[in-house]
Amino acid sequence: MIVDPISDMLTRIRNANALKRESVTLPSSKMLYSIASIMKKEGYIADCSIEEEDGKKNLKITLKYGPRGEKVITDLKRISKPGLRVTCGVENLPHVPGYGIAIISTSKGVLTDAECRKAGVGGEVLCYVY
Repeated sequence: MIVDPISDMLTRIRNANALKRESVTLPSSKMLYSIASIMKKEGYIADCSIEEEDGKKNLKITLKYGPRGEKVITDLKRISKPGLRVTCGVENLPHVPGYGIAIISTSKGVLTDAECRKAGVGGEVLCYVY
């Protein structure tokens, strides 16, 4: 049983990225698919899809590397955890240093920090992607 599926997803991506794997497969959920879709839209992963195998749905994430094999994802950091939820209002949305994004769960769905500023909503800060 997985206590925190988001942390499990980020750890699997981090480990596969360190080993320069082509893809990673994990149990699927709507939240994980939303996070993977944002990472794809922002250019951190190549593709994400839901595949059914033996009646179970799995999320397959294809990792992305640069032209010389350099990693596109430098780091993934889980912010809000099951033991300590981290929320923020629209006035104090996080600014990720460098060229990263913050992924936030809002009442309008899972959005990036820039989309939250544009929509004028706050929510639970799920993770940072660099």
